Amino acid sequence: MQRYFIKDLMRSPNDFEILTPDAHHIKRVMRMQIDDEIICSDGVGNDALCKITSIEDDCVRASVLKWFADTNEMPIEVTIVQGIPKGDKFEWILQKGTELGAHAFIPWQAERSISIWNHKKFSKKQQRFQKIVKEAAEQSHRSIVPTISEPVNEQSLLELARDYDKVLFAYEEASRRKAHQSLAEVLHTVEAQDKLLICIGPEGGFSEREAKTFIENGWHAVRLGPRILRTETAPLYVLSSVSYHFEECASKKDV
Repeated sequence: MQRYFIKDLMRSPNDFEILTPDAHHIKRVMRMQIDDEIICSDGVGNDALCKITSIEDDCVRASVLKWFADTNEMPIEVTIVQGIPKGDKFEWILQKGTELGAHAFIPWQAERSISIWNHKKFSKKQQRFQKIVKEAAEQSHRSIVPTISEPVNEQSLLELARDYDKVLFAYEEASRRKAHQSLAEVLHTVEAQDKLLICIGPEGGFSEREAKTFIENGWHAVRLGPRILRTETAPLYVLSSVSYHFEECASKKDV
């Protein structure tokens, strides 16, 4: 069943508007009719089964039939801090990371980031980024649309990290050491409802100074398996591991 995000869904559940481009998708792409049912979400965790009540040129109206109690969101909030990569890799990370359950994305201007995003450059990209996460959230039946923060520097990142229960960074040097801390070991110390932040380096990885600074601030350097992953692969590895640990393994224990 098709899913659409409606910002003010809770405000007027008995008669709300769905505007273009979603209205165009309902009318022209899906060719829906009055009384057809869709799923609508307010983007912050509330989902409802809804019925289309009218279809106009640039607007579709609908009403809530029932609210859903369950959610497809992970039991912990995972924020991906991504060292700004080159090209369109960040768009790939946004799309696949959203499908895999990321709660938020924070682009980070690392020492070894090849691309440099100032406020003006990010503003030009922001609309497309938001479109990517919205469509990925609809496709994967998420109950929220992940947030995308403006790029941060190291000092801002260290300050943001204080709001999280666990802070990790995927340090490539850890994969070369016999004595290392794996992601799995850290996940065993994380509890449901915790907020987890994990930092991924850009193509050149973390500088020694950055790694030292993070460790001095209490961050956990973790290994993502014995192989060196690309910057766009690492966040997907993390999110898949978190999902397996907290959703698949947990569900087996409950059986």
